[in-house]
Amino acid sequence: EQESEDDIHSSRSSLDRQSHHRANTTMHVCWYRNTSVSMADHSVAVENQLSGYLLRKFKNSNGWQKLWVVFTNFCLFFYKTHQDDYPLASLPLLGYTVSCPVEADGIQKDYVFKLQFKSHVYFFRAESKYTFER
Repeated sequence: EQESEDDIHSSRSSLDRQSHHRANTTMHVCWYRNTSVSMADHSVAVENQLSGYLLRKFKNSNGWQKLWVVFTNFCLFFYKTHQDDYPLASLPLLGYTVSCPVEADGIQKDYVFKLQFKSHVYFFRAESKYTFER
């Protein structure tokens, strides 16, 4: 949890972003979250890399932010556009669960999924059924 949701809006230099990005290695996240990754899971992860636009829900509002998202090596990397060289933020996914929102979440949109690890909850919305299923 080195990068909070609010940090996506921070303006750091490219050099700062590069050094921070290196801290989110799989080994670092496994150690921090006291978990491990099997060789089979690692092999599947290498073969399953995705990228595309997703909408990220702001914590305390009804607003959504459109971000280019790259999923690779058990981590989501967030960019403003597909042309950016460095991510705005990253979210290591080890230990997170993926589910659909429940009524108590108060989200009345299609193609929304929920990522949760302990008290950290994020909502993302795809722009189509195809993207949502991917």
